[in-house]
Amino acid sequence: MRHLILIKHSEDIRNLPFPPGLNDAMGAFIGDAMKSGVLLDTAGLTPTADGARVRIDNRKLQVTDGPFTETKEIIGGYAMIEAKSRADAVDFATQFMELHRVHWPEFVGECEVRALESFDPPA
Repeated sequence: MRHLILIKHSEDIRNLPFPPGLNDAMGAFIGDAMKSGVLLDTAGLTPTADGARVRIDNRKLQVTDGPFTETKEIIGGYAMIEAKSRADAVDFATQFMELHRVHWPEFVGECEVRALESFDPPA
């Protein structure tokens, strides 16, 4: 079952230096997960200043360019994984966050783990 893991944190985390130890640990973690077939895709996201939101309300579309200053927490990255169960997906996210806890104590954030729905195509 595929799961999407959304990595959330404040946007100003980008202003902190990225610890070299975390970079090394993440490289090994990501490499192993890709080789095993658990990790299908992952990436960080650019700052919200580069983004846009498209909203529909009262049957009208509205496009808002970033940055999204009113947002306290942003989606800073994602991972698409193939997990046997919800518990396995949560375990993957926990391992990811543990690397941050150990190698970047100043980091504050969370991972949201969501299973992808599967829909049958129309006949």
